[in-house]
Amino acid sequence: WGGSAPSVPFTTNEKGFGPAWANSLFEDNAEYGFGMMLATSQRRAKLADLITQAVLNSQGALKDAFSGWLQNMHDAEKSKQYSETIKSLLEKDHRDETLGQIWDSRDMLTKKSIWSVGGDGWAYDIGYGGLDHVIAMNEDINILVFDTEMYSNTGGQSSKATPIGSIAKFAESGKKTKKKDLGLIAMSYGYVYVASVSMGANKNQFIKAIREAESYHGPSLIIAYAPCINHGIKAGMGKTQEEEKRAVESGYWPLYRYDPRLAVEGKNPFQLDYQQPNGSIHEFLMGEVRYAALVKSFPEEANKLHKQLEESALTRYQAYKNMNEQKS
Repeated sequence: WGGSAPSVPFTTNEKGFGPAWANSLFEDNAEYGFGMMLATSQRRAKLADLITQAVLNSQGALKDAFSGWLQNMHDAEKSKQYSETIKSLLEKDHRDETLGQIWDSRDMLTKKSIWSVGGDGWAYDIGYGGLDHVIAMNEDINILVFDTEMYSNTGGQSSKATPIGSIAKFAESGKKTKKKDLGLIAMSYGYVYVASVSMGANKNQFIKAIREAESYHGPSLIIAYAPCINHGIKAGMGKTQEEEKRAVESGYWPLYRYDPRLAVEGKNPFQLDYQQPNGSIHEFLMGEVRYAALVKSFPEEANKLHKQLEESALTRYQAYKNMNEQKS
């Protein structure tokens, strides 16, 4: 997802701005990003103190820019607009001590978008304690989970994200337990933005979730369905977007958004973004070797487990539908 040596898929634009990227140990993505967020937050808080002092001794365009920035320092676009004005004015004269310190910290004027990115093996399983701790801190950090439903990076072992009836290493006769509902656990805090997305099923919902998570001044968790070579997609890996669409239409993968800001407005924070399953879940399962192979090796077990998977998908949809219809 960006850490394959010897190249990195990130670069800067014509103004020199772009992602600052680093990778951590497999199990501590959330804490690694959280440390960067805390450092950035502290630096920006110090900058806000300096600008608050500077407003008292400024006038004209600079005072207006400082005041505007203070009101919009947590808004990505507006803080960027005001930062450009502030930098252009200070570049001409920042001999004053306070203005000099503001000039030295000008890289903090624009709000930073901080994301911790990793797979389900980390988020649901080996790194779940750290992820849970980070979202519970109620700070402004975004977490994006690429859910392949197994430990893809280390050879396809079963994880807590692996659904019932799926074949994986350590679950060769089909996993016997249901998949952990990471999104529902995160929603229980009430102050975490949570979304379940599938780009191939609904690109607009995916983009909307990314934008809402970024604009939310608090912890955000986006769980993205991520087809993997270990799934054994019979149509081929070139058809992953179509596979994501089939996953949602069948009810195998849910789409929803949970925005705590709506609750503050007296509205239901939970928004269901997919339709009633269309009954094609068995056909979807048979299109992937991780499910279809179980039918050949353990047909009776496959029939039992896959039926349980279909029932759980329908039960989950009904539960989410009930949440969507509740009044705040």
